[in-house]
Amino acid sequence: MTNQTEVIVYGAEVLCPSCVNLPSSKEQYDWLQAAISRKFGEEGIQYTYVDIFNPPEEEPYQSFAKRVVDEDLIYPVVFIDDELVGEGDPRLKRVYKALESRGFEPTA
Repeated sequence: MTNQTEVIVYGAEVLCPSCVNLPSSKEQYDWLQAAISRKFGEEGIQYTYVDIFNPPEEEPYQSFAKRVVDEDLIYPVVFIDDELVGEGDPRLKRVYKALESRGFEPTA
C-alpha cells in the first residue's frame, strides 16, 4: 500500500455535554488507532489528534477545530482524509468502510 491516508480525530480533554457516558476523545482516539492497526496494519495510515481548544496553527486543523467549538458539534469528530466518518461515538464499521474504499484491505 503506497497511499497515505490520514485519520483525524478532533476532540478535547473535557467530555462534551452530550457524551457523559462515553470515553474521552483521547481515549477514543487511542482505541480507534489500536482497532484500525489490528485490522489493517500500520502501513499507509497516519493518525492525528487535534485538541479543539488548542489546535495547531496549520490548516485545515485550526479552522475545523474552531467549527467544532462554534457549532457545538459532538466530539470526537472523526475524519478519514476529508470524509467525516464519525461524531460523538464513532462506529468502527463506518471507519473500516471508509478505509476499504481507499484501497486498504484487512490483514487479519
